[in-house]
Amino acid sequence: MDYENIDRDALVDIRDVKVDTSLPKEERIRDFIRQIKNPYLFRHGKYVVKLTFSETDVTLEDLMADYIRSKCAAG
Repeated sequence: MDYENIDRDALVDIRDVKVDTSLPKEERIRDFIRQIKNPYLFRHGKYVVKLTFSETDVTLEDLMADYIRSKCAAG
């Protein structure tokens, strides 16, 4: 999907999503998806967030740790 053709106003701002934490896990998930509408494409303020997944064994945690290490080593 081309970011230039996205109607930002039609996307849900994730900061407006409020999930009732007293609900059971599966109901919380359904509630989140109902509110966010598209969990792979939403807004955070003026930013559009697009989630994609690649076929790799590297986790998000691994990538974040590598990024932080690279920033600490550069400083």
